[in-house]
Amino acid sequence: MASRTRRQFLKESLFTMTAMGAMPARRMSAAEPRRGLEDRQQERIASSKSHTMKLTLSTHELKTRHPFTISRGTTTTKTTMIVELEQDGIRGYGEAVQHSFYGITIENMTSALEGVRSLVEGRPIDDPAALWKELDPKLSSNRFAQNALDQAAWDLYGKLRGFPVWKMWGLSLDHCPPTDYTIGIDSIDKMVAKLHEMPGFPVYKVKLGTDNDLEIMQALRKATDAVFRIDANCGWTVDEAIEKSYALKELGVEFIEQPLPRDAWKEMPKVYRESALPVIADESSQTEEDVARCDGLFHGINVKIAKAGGLTPGKRMLEDARRRGMKTMIGCFTESSVGISAIAQLLPLVDYADLDGILLIANDIATGVTIDRGKITFPKENGTGVRLLQ
Repeated sequence: MASRTRRQFLKESLFTMTAMGAMPARRMSAAEPRRGLEDRQQERIASSKSHTMKLTLSTHELKTRHPFTISRGTTTTKTTMIVELEQDGIRGYGEAVQHSFYGITIENMTSALEGVRSLVEGRPIDDPAALWKELDPKLSSNRFAQNALDQAAWDLYGKLRGFPVWKMWGLSLDHCPPTDYTIGIDSIDKMVAKLHEMPGFPVYKVKLGTDNDLEIMQALRKATDAVFRIDANCGWTVDEAIEKSYALKELGVEFIEQPLPRDAWKEMPKVYRESALPVIADESSQTEEDVARCDGLFHGINVKIAKAGGLTPGKRMLEDARRRGMKTMIGCFTESSVGISAIAQLLPLVDYADLDGILLIANDIATGVTIDRGKITFPKENGTGVRLLQ
């Protein structure tokens, strides 16, 4: 067979490569490379959009196991808002309850969050603390709404990265305090019955602010050997607080929470000096600025992240109080496992915990941390550990 010329070889090779798809069968027009570039740009845009957040709001009714009474009034239901942030098919959740004492409604929380929707959606969750700082000028007038969004951001962030929030903060669960169980104001017989419904807790928090506070505590002391904490919810005068503190100390009370109204700053020094028991700020400890103000007037602070604006500032408040040598506590409202599981991420930073909100409701809407006679157990789920049931 006669040998092929170089020209024949190249012609045959070109035909073979074209047939196998190794190179185009025809010459592209000048417009086609441009269309290819545009297609690739659209693919990149679509890909980037899939790594951005979507915000969803929903409202739920929580029913209390019993009518829950404090010095300011009685509730049988709690309306709560759930904030959901979704990215790449992963969902993070946060919660904030409607609260008339603080002027918080579902409507004004919704308005606040809709006002930042365009700043939240269309971006990835890169840094929850940075997101909180960016949105603070727009959300600082509604800390409850800000709190729910911040919870959801941390939950989503942890789930996407495969870690619980407490672990991302470099904390340990080795020495976490138990939660107390709260007994709301009622007749003495009913308050004793509520205690018997939840036996085995090492600590019970009792709501007071009645005309028969000491009689209540005497009856409860006969029912258990557990430690007591008192929450007066701003219901006492200076003289009442000091006088009752001595009798309460004899009844095994550990401390008194918020004996006077929130703004009784001038009266608190006398209580601070003369009370037989430590006093812990609650209503007087709302935002980061309050920590310094409470120093020297209270022996410790109770941080409720709904009032503070979220986990981000709540963590800073606890760290500030610890640096000042103050006792630290985390508290909650009557809320679902969404909110309680978020608050629990701060447990390693506190001396005392009041996270029994999920035990006070009859229809929890989520799973997360669990409580057994005061012991708080964290789920295997990452983030804040929340899964929504409805």
